Amino acid sequence: MTKSEQLFARAKKRIPGGVNSPVRAFGSIGGTPRFIARADGSHMTDVDGNTYLDYICSWGPMILGHNSELVREQVRRACERGLSYGCATEIEVEMAELICESIPFVEMIRMVNSGTEAVMSAIRAARGFTGRDKIIKFAGCYHGHTDSVLVSAGSGVMTSGSPDSAGVTKGCVQDTMTAVYNDLESVESLLAQAGDQVAAVIVEPVAANMGVVPPKEGFLAGLRRLCDAYGALLIFDEVITGFRLSFGGAAEYFGVTPDLVTYGKIIGAGMPVGAYGGRREIMEMVAPSGPVYQAGTLSGNPVAMAAGLAQLSYLKEHPEFYQALEEKGKDLYGSMQALLEKANLPWQVNYIASLGSLFFAKEAVQDYTSAKASDTERFAGYFHFMLQEGIHLAPSQFEAMFLSGAHTREDLDVTLAALEKYLAGEGQRSV
Repeated sequence: MTKSEQLFARAKKRIPGGVNSPVRAFGSIGGTPRFIARADGSHMTDVDGNTYLDYICSWGPMILGHNSELVREQVRRACERGLSYGCATEIEVEMAELICESIPFVEMIRMVNSGTEAVMSAIRAARGFTGRDKIIKFAGCYHGHTDSVLVSAGSGVMTSGSPDSAGVTKGCVQDTMTAVYNDLESVESLLAQAGDQVAAVIVEPVAANMGVVPPKEGFLAGLRRLCDAYGALLIFDEVITGFRLSFGGAAEYFGVTPDLVTYGKIIGAGMPVGAYGGRREIMEMVAPSGPVYQAGTLSGNPVAMAAGLAQLSYLKEHPEFYQALEEKGKDLYGSMQALLEKANLPWQVNYIASLGSLFFAKEAVQDYTSAKASDTERFAGYFHFMLQEGIHLAPSQFEAMFLSGAHTREDLDVTLAALEKYLAGEGQRSV
């Protein structure tokens, strides 16, 4: 028995499912999760000494690569001064100034501890500002595990085959309306039904929790237009895309301005951080400036702020980083699609910039329904094959691949060679 297997057996006795976040359990693909001992650059090493080329990147925030010396040094210095004070610090002001001065529509920002908390707080602020109760979300878009948005969610909920969650009452979701991603007519229909009651439309501008599903041309701009017409706020959930597609996230990348935006752990360089921000008049509704209550002892934690400020400062000072990362994405994901075509296999590669997914689906994946048509059994076989080849992918058909600045040309070649080997074997099977 490997050490990972031993640890998993121990964990299942004390931790639900043996993990502290469901998708880690390998539930949809079978087998034993690898327990990681350390990570550097583009690679992770497990407790058994196996090293893997990593395409999870801690679910996105390790955009500079694992264990960045730049970030690590600032964390070390911050730790020497103390881990947490429960009081205001200069560094959280510097973080807020960096983001607000760099992203025009973020006039004010509030630090929290996770993307889930950021979304929960942004929705509360939207309701407080508009005086309305209902929100519109999209099937397959995941906005954390807050009760009101755990309806037709993606990510780990989608993987388990449960669109909702036990413990979420009907009362919690009665004001949540669900539209179809990439379908403006579905949104307009809901707004026509309840437009004067809708506080906000919340969307992943690039869906990345049902696999990667980019927005169709005009979809995000159409949401902006509809929100303006019906007096609803537009919230971009940029927990995945923020500071990854560009420094200004998807809002900058697509040229569409939301009213509120949520960010996740990338602003902490992988440490537990989130944030929500936007127009001043909305954010001034948040306590203690206004009546919308939200608080957190660890919000703006000085160690997390030091890590995040180091990473964001580097990204701000090196705009060429994003161009290079996007070219890397085109190279990897475009080559993956070319290999599928060469092997005459009908599966799909969806990608945008450094985010990508290989769907075992015969038709184009553009929404929740088409994503769910994927062959998850084939994905499980693919995952384990690639793992044996030393490549660690997200253990779910419905998660994204993430590239970092640490991934090299050699890393991409190794990945493509492994995929070609896999496809050669699949070519012998009926599809």
